[in-house]
Amino acid sequence: MVPMPEAFDAVDVIVAKRDRRELSDAQIRWVIDAYTRGVVAEEQMSALAMAVLLNGMTRREIATWTAAMIASGERMDFSSLQRPTADKHSTGGVGDMITLPLAPLVAVFGVAVPQLSGRGLGHTGGTLDKLESIPGWRAALSNDEMLAQLDGVGAVICAAGSGLAPADKKLYALRDVTGTVEAIPLIASSIMSKKIAEGTGALVLDVKVGSGAFMKNLDRARELAETMVDLGTDAGVRTVALLTAMDTPLGRAAGNAIEVSQAIDVLAGGGPADVVELTVALAQEMLAAAGRGGQDVAAALTDGRAMDAWRAMIAAQGGDPDATLPVARHAETVVAPTSGVLSRLDAYAVGVAAWRLGAGRARKEDPVQAGAGVVMHAKPGDPVRAGEPLLTLHTDTPERFERAIEALDGEWEIAPAGTSIETGPLILGRVARD
Repeated sequence: MVPMPEAFDAVDVIVAKRDRRELSDAQIRWVIDAYTRGVVAEEQMSALAMAVLLNGMTRREIATWTAAMIASGERMDFSSLQRPTADKHSTGGVGDMITLPLAPLVAVFGVAVPQLSGRGLGHTGGTLDKLESIPGWRAALSNDEMLAQLDGVGAVICAAGSGLAPADKKLYALRDVTGTVEAIPLIASSIMSKKIAEGTGALVLDVKVGSGAFMKNLDRARELAETMVDLGTDAGVRTVALLTAMDTPLGRAAGNAIEVSQAIDVLAGGGPADVVELTVALAQEMLAAAGRGGQDVAAALTDGRAMDAWRAMIAAQGGDPDATLPVARHAETVVAPTSGVLSRLDAYAVGVAAWRLGAGRARKEDPVQAGAGVVMHAKPGDPVRAGEPLLTLHTDTPERFERAIEALDGEWEIAPAGTSIETGPLILGRVARD
């Protein structure tokens, strides 16, 4: 049987974008489908991705590219649920365990949270890795299990199925090895194709800005946020983005089990002030987008309702909410050499240190250590005393300490006592199409 001729030629599509021409909707739909089928070769898609990085895309092109990636797989449907749905996506940072307290907190107010999450790679941690430090907890759920849990508990955090936007999975791996990760049209379409295919009615984006984030400056972060909000809005998903600071780690822990422990503190009405602030802000945005705004969100963290939802969510996925979390076998403390005020603690350096201690992975197939990571005894603006702990490093493999400490060298500073440290706001901006 003679194969049908292809509608377009890959070289023509590459040349068009190389020469800064707009691609037609038909060209975009074809190239995504043909790449998924293996007709467009890896080197050809690499060239096209580089042309997109260098020359950009219009709003129409990005919307069509995103729709084509969604069309490559299945779409989930939550219309059978008796409550509205809202989800949150973070672009990744250090100490960013906000999903853990956020999902059950939002569920308290009658909004279902279908949180499809991922694993960590490099210096940013993965939500699934964190939750897998809880004995018995499982990330893989069928669509029926996910729906049942949303209907009963109101929140689920689990792995995305392979059927959602398979074109994105293939293209993501290619971008990672061809220097095209930074292309905003490709970042935005990658994130939003999965979120739109997931079927949530409302979406709140946490776009990180700073040394520990993917976007290092506010202008680029805002461009990414605006692009993603446009994509969501055009697809009929109520989408809002917050721009949040990531020059300093969130909270006081970077690792898996130690971040879970911190999340439990927040759910118990305590925890670091910055984690509580961002959790409450994102919850308010999610509830408003789902039509349930105006709630006293913070009260649910102090009166036990959010904790009850957390325990139900963990137990529904086989986890034991009362189990003791793993603790690393070895610890080493970095002490303050002088007294004064901590004036800087670089988020990226802390993330790399946690990664080198075993909390993260260099390749997707690498294992992670549940108990590894960095505990921060001080944050910028806090007073410190000579000889007292500044950071505690945790790992099961003590030979990792040296390289982790190297990552931190020169990445924190202590100012003289009495120095006023301006830490700046946590929430830097908001993007919406109200």
